[in-house]
Amino acid sequence: MAFLAKFLWTRFRWRVIAAVLCTLGGIGLMSLEPIFLGRLVEALRLNSYQGLWSPVVWLPFWLVTGAWVASAMFNRLGEIVDLQTSPQLREEIQVYLFSWLIDHSPDYFHSNFAGRLATKIKQAGSSSITILNLVTNDIVRVIASVVISVLIIGVDHLGLAIMVMVWTPVYIGFSLLLAKRRKALSKEFQDQVSASTGVLVDLVTNADLVKSFANSNKESCNVAQAVKKERVASKRLRWFATAMNLVLYTGMQLFQIALIGATLYMTMRGQMVVGDTVKMVSLSVLLMNNIWGAASRMLELLEHVGQFTSALDSVLVPHAITDVPNAKPLAATRGAIEIDGLSFAHTDGKVVFHALSLSIPHAQKVALVGPSGSGKSTLIKLLRRHHQPQSGRVLIDGQDISLVTQVSVNKAIAEISQQPGLFHRSIRENIRYAKDDASAAEIVQAAKNAHAEEFISERPKGYDALVGEQGIQLSGGERQRVAIARALLKDAPILILDEATASLDSETEHYIHDALWRLFEGRTVIAIAHRLSTISHMDRILFLDSGQILEDGTHAELLEMNGRYAQLWRRQVDGFVE
Repeated sequence: MAFLAKFLWTRFRWRVIAAVLCTLGGIGLMSLEPIFLGRLVEALRLNSYQGLWSPVVWLPFWLVTGAWVASAMFNRLGEIVDLQTSPQLREEIQVYLFSWLIDHSPDYFHSNFAGRLATKIKQAGSSSITILNLVTNDIVRVIASVVISVLIIGVDHLGLAIMVMVWTPVYIGFSLLLAKRRKALSKEFQDQVSASTGVLVDLVTNADLVKSFANSNKESCNVAQAVKKERVASKRLRWFATAMNLVLYTGMQLFQIALIGATLYMTMRGQMVVGDTVKMVSLSVLLMNNIWGAASRMLELLEHVGQFTSALDSVLVPHAITDVPNAKPLAATRGAIEIDGLSFAHTDGKVVFHALSLSIPHAQKVALVGPSGSGKSTLIKLLRRHHQPQSGRVLIDGQDISLVTQVSVNKAIAEISQQPGLFHRSIRENIRYAKDDASAAEIVQAAKNAHAEEFISERPKGYDALVGEQGIQLSGGERQRVAIARALLKDAPILILDEATASLDSETEHYIHDALWRLFEGRTVIAIAHRLSTISHMDRILFLDSGQILEDGTHAELLEMNGRYAQLWRRQVDGFVE
């Protein structure tokens, strides 16, 4: 709530104030209705009017009418203010949270489901609107109606005013307690819905597996059990909701009966005139309607505050890696890499590197090989500043990357992975993602150099063809060639390949290699590969194990050393059978 209040005060201060004033104007004018009605009834009772158009009668009538019209105008004006506030608030909340979210380290995204994070951001936007409307409309309306009612009643009947002052906070507080309990039951129900949905999705996804093991009846029983738990939780929630509404509405009715009964008693004793009685009855109806409306929406307020809080707790965690104050962009033109005394351990305490040093000159093609867990991918992440080392430095063109902006480091590096990321956009947009201002000719040339022009031109929509989610409409080789075209267009001085051709057939791999060697020209290249045949022509091969460089040399030199690399080469080329 502190975050939302600060956000509103900073960006929507005057609109929020206008919304509150509109609410106050609407409820304030409606609160005058009982006064004018009381005067009208009293004038009729006393027969004090003279003639058909006596102002004694018609003036209260027109005052009531004016109060109704003016109150409605304030309400419509409030809706206009809301129209100018709520959509923009939802937009800015979502943009703000996404801007914070996208600056998290890769580890954060590895620890959170993408769909969950997107849902949290959308929920935060919707919840912020609901919270704002509940506060500026319902809560302000209740507070204003209570204050105005107490003032109107207290002028003539202090005892009745005290009754309202004591009962209202007790009633609202009790409503909050019941709403909290209902919220807990609602969460229990939603958890059961999520659990049963998970069971259904898992079974539908693995429908072939269920059939192959002839377990349809068994899984139907599992679904029935999961749905039964959902039914039980739903009934428990509905029973409590029914009882809660019964208790709250009964409490409100009893108080209203007591208030009107006290009014009638005082009238019959001569302590109150008929006009005052009408005023009190009308005022009590107005007050009770506002209090009941607010009390019935307490659950909605608590749920949306909970959703908003959950979104902030998930997204607005501190960034693991941040730029130093006044960090300057990296000036990378050659792409020379220097690693000096680098030490790094994961958060679980597992040490990957200890005082590692490595020099990669400009335009050198280096391959990293070694068993899984040897530190190859971690070294790439440290180079891209996706991890923060405990000690040591990583330098690009003589500049410590921890002292420059993260954006500039990523601009200096192009990466092609085994599963290249593609947006559900057109082929053109995916290639142009590397360079927003790229011309059509540059995009086509990059596609030609990546051997992608042929399959693109065969598609009915050509470069405007959508690739589907994660490029599902393209084959593995086509996705790789789009990624290479994108990397060519980026024209970064450093290129990283992470198993870029591991899952391709031989013919496709041939085209990919030809495109890659075009991309290698004039760039510093680091390639991770398990198939050694793909990196045998590199300038240099590093064999890593347990975070240490055990062997360093060309393919021929490492074979002549007859060490770990040579042993791995013989296994891959000659096979495991003697």
